[in-house]
Amino acid sequence: MKRSFLLIFLISLVGIIYIGRLFQLQIIRGGNQNPIQGSTVKIEYDYPERGYIYDRNGKLLVANQLSYDVMIIPKEVEPLDTLEFCNLLKITKEDLKKRFKKAEKYARWLPSKFLKQLAKEDFAYLQEKLPKYKGFYIQKRIIRNYPIKSAANVVGFIAEVNEQKAKTNDYYEQGELIGKLGVEKQYENALRGIKGKKIFKRNNLNKITGSFKNGEYDTLAVAGQDLTLTIDTELQQYGELLMRGKRGGIVALEPKTGEILALVTAPSYDPNLLVGRKRSPNSVKLFEDNITKPTFDRALKAQYAPGSPFKIINGLIGLEENVIDENFGVKCYRGYRYGNRKSAFMGCHCDIVGRPIRLKTAISKSCNSYFATTYRKIIDKYENSTIGANKWSEHAKSFGLGNYLGYDLPEGQKGRIPNGEYYNKVYPKFRWGATHTISNAIGQGEVETTPIQLANMTAAIANRGYFYTPHIIKEIDHKPISDSTYTTKRNTTINPKHFSVAIDAMHEVFKTGTAKWFQMKDIDMCGKTGTVENFIRVDGVKKQLEDHSIFIAFAPKEDPKIAMAIFVENGGYGSTIAAPITSLMIEKYLTGKTKRKHIEERMINLSLQKEYDKLIQKKDTLETGTK
Repeated sequence: MKRSFLLIFLISLVGIIYIGRLFQLQIIRGGNQNPIQGSTVKIEYDYPERGYIYDRNGKLLVANQLSYDVMIIPKEVEPLDTLEFCNLLKITKEDLKKRFKKAEKYARWLPSKFLKQLAKEDFAYLQEKLPKYKGFYIQKRIIRNYPIKSAANVVGFIAEVNEQKAKTNDYYEQGELIGKLGVEKQYENALRGIKGKKIFKRNNLNKITGSFKNGEYDTLAVAGQDLTLTIDTELQQYGELLMRGKRGGIVALEPKTGEILALVTAPSYDPNLLVGRKRSPNSVKLFEDNITKPTFDRALKAQYAPGSPFKIINGLIGLEENVIDENFGVKCYRGYRYGNRKSAFMGCHCDIVGRPIRLKTAISKSCNSYFATTYRKIIDKYENSTIGANKWSEHAKSFGLGNYLGYDLPEGQKGRIPNGEYYNKVYPKFRWGATHTISNAIGQGEVETTPIQLANMTAAIANRGYFYTPHIIKEIDHKPISDSTYTTKRNTTINPKHFSVAIDAMHEVFKTGTAKWFQMKDIDMCGKTGTVENFIRVDGVKKQLEDHSIFIAFAPKEDPKIAMAIFVENGGYGSTIAAPITSLMIEKYLTGKTKRKHIEERMINLSLQKEYDKLIQKKDTLETGTK
């Protein structure tokens, strides 16, 4: 009797455990579990056409082309003639094993990419032969095509989703394509569309037995949305042409909207190099090039001292802080002395000696003495240098300097506008003052900006005190953007009344100043040259290299349509390379053509490669000498 009771008890207990487990799996977990996430179904995806990308004038920048991948479902693969199969796919036996193990590791019952992007001539032949090999099939995909072979840093590229991304994102499967850089990455969700899917039931022999739940979970593919960029393709290509043989960045903005008209980085590359099966070897060459760095977006990420263009900001801050006015004069004796030591002297090349220099002339002639005096008066206005530097920094940052601008591209650098707290850390053991940071007066010292920040600063000056956040997108699915990030006016801390003298001075730069050789009769341009000292330090050894060439400009003077900033690495004086390139691009954008062919030809044919070769030699010499 006891044995019978024990047997009945054990059977009942096991039954309760099984019922409880089934209840947990089917009722508790089943309510939250996607019924198609399992090995009893097969999913076939229909990949949508990715959205097209156009420039502001409707010119096609990015299009699509068909591609074919060989897919594998490891669990369905049956024994095969490996030699015959390898000959069919033009791969080795070792490659076959490696690819199979990778797919098996990902998931035995899920499809993954086995051989990507077949050549068109191979597709028809494989389509006929592949069905006899169970577990393999051909999947149609959309890959990119770049008709104009330009603006690679703007449009970016697409690449395969890796295993980690596939595991953490429910939308993507390993081997699918996703935007990696530029607009392709930033607007991935709009461009990719929504892939369609058909779900089929499988029996215990892994054979398809029909549609899963009569197609209840099947969906149609939805094409990606088309994008219209703010870029002017002709201006972009022209800028790239002018920067041939040079290194640096150019940014052109529309001041009244913040729309990016051109975003040039040099050197660059043909975006088609990162399409299809050639992407892998080409990406190694491009991304591992540590000398020319063609994939490094200098327009967004390179940080340079802004040099003399920053003097305009110091002048405007001086006016706002009431430490100077338009008639305030400074006498220059070929430099500014700020201490008793011989090294405490800032040289100046304005060539106005011993007579008062006022703000307009100080900007147009780029007088270091004037702005050193102004900067010192700003800092010394307050009870201590920390407060003074904080106030100075606050004004400068209101122009979009020293922080990410918030533009809609996935790369960038903050630059640097130091404040009082910054210098308290730099000089913790003594009381520092304006003379310790005097290089900030002329846009050097600890101040660093990116080309896009300097272009935005120029737009704010052109607008007499406000700017719109720079952005690259104009329309999504043919509808203008409405994001308040890009449609909200952002005011600087400088009263609009102070900008007239700065703008008049910038106009004078083209009339009688350092850019007078590049003025045009029918366009009133305003600009400012900059020449920034450039040093390299290897193992503690400091060596001066050729200066960087800088220029900012906007035009026309009244109702400006374009604002620009350009940095040319090791380009020398700002008036030598940066100024003529800027004036040519402004002429091209405003008139649709260029008349000054002699300047154009000189800039196109001018290469700084010899200077860059010297740079490599100097690095090698310093590294050898210090070891």
